Amino acid sequence: MNQIPADQSYPGRYWHALDDGRIQCDLCPRECKLSDGQRGLCFVRARKNDGIVLTTYGRSSGFCIDPIEKKPLNHFLPGTPVLSFGTAGCNLTCKFCQNWDISKARDFDRLADRASPEAIARAARRHGCRSVAFTYNDPVIFLEYAVDAAKACREFGIKSVAVSAGYISPEPRVEFYEHMDAVNIDLKAFTEEFYTDLCTGHLDAVLDTLEYLVHETAVWVEITTLLIPGHNDSEREVTELSEWIAENLGPDVPLHFSAFHPDWKMTGVPNTPPETLRRARSIALDRGLRYVYLGNIHDYEGSSTYCHGCGGVLIGRDWYELSTWNLTEDGRCADCGTPCAGVFDGPPGDWGRKRRPVRIREAAA
Repeated sequence: MNQIPADQSYPGRYWHALDDGRIQCDLCPRECKLSDGQRGLCFVRARKNDGIVLTTYGRSSGFCIDPIEKKPLNHFLPGTPVLSFGTAGCNLTCKFCQNWDISKARDFDRLADRASPEAIARAARRHGCRSVAFTYNDPVIFLEYAVDAAKACREFGIKSVAVSAGYISPEPRVEFYEHMDAVNIDLKAFTEEFYTDLCTGHLDAVLDTLEYLVHETAVWVEITTLLIPGHNDSEREVTELSEWIAENLGPDVPLHFSAFHPDWKMTGVPNTPPETLRRARSIALDRGLRYVYLGNIHDYEGSSTYCHGCGGVLIGRDWYELSTWNLTEDGRCADCGTPCAGVFDGPPGDWGRKRRPVRIREAAA
């Protein structure tokens, strides 16, 4: 069992010593170089003596049972509940962050819920969850905790989901995704300028992660892009993004366009108009993508799944409620037999739109 350390300093992986006495963190492309006592930009990985430690192992900002569609994952065990949690910190600095109270947290007192990986797995089983999601903040930065929790879940037949920006270096990427069953990657934009100015990151690193996931792993992959008015919502950029996905990842990778609302350091930017989202969906479909969705707005057509063979509705969605189900148990159109890409295991769940906070009991049997 991986015990929660009393001083919250769990040994971290992926670092090396530099000639000048500092230690470089090799987890993500930032490659933070730390003197003793310093923290990386993510704030949760720190140098302690002659190594890197994870300061949030076993600590969470809260656990909640969500619909899997909220991650968003529309082609992974539809209708089922997922036990979701995050910690604190992030390795990007997105000025538009919509979970900023968690991802930008610097007060560890807010991490009130403590849970070992085994307790998380038991709680998921107890509450009837088919999967556990590492979300709310990027799980890349708490790799050791997420991997241990995923291992524990696998022992109970529970799948693991990562909601991530995909900003991770090649070596740790192999270990991290080896233990994940599904992932939603937040492709924030399709220009280096956007990543540099608004996220202090680099686009190529994320594209490299996406290609790795699709071509070198068995992980189910979906993508989300938050469309921000005046920043990444032009027809040209949406076209280039859609064409890249079609050409480099293939037509079966679902793409979600999500609506922005003013938050964090971009409160002066207006909400994304619904027509912008619908235009983006039309562009992506025209570029050959088969499954394109709209998020953060109520739009039945933009939320539903359609057969690319006969055009019929396969999964109708009203927000997170499944209103229509026209798939066979092995994921084929019930009318024409065309396969629908995804992970479908028997009939759909009926969790709907419920959101239920839960407390993890360490002593649970």
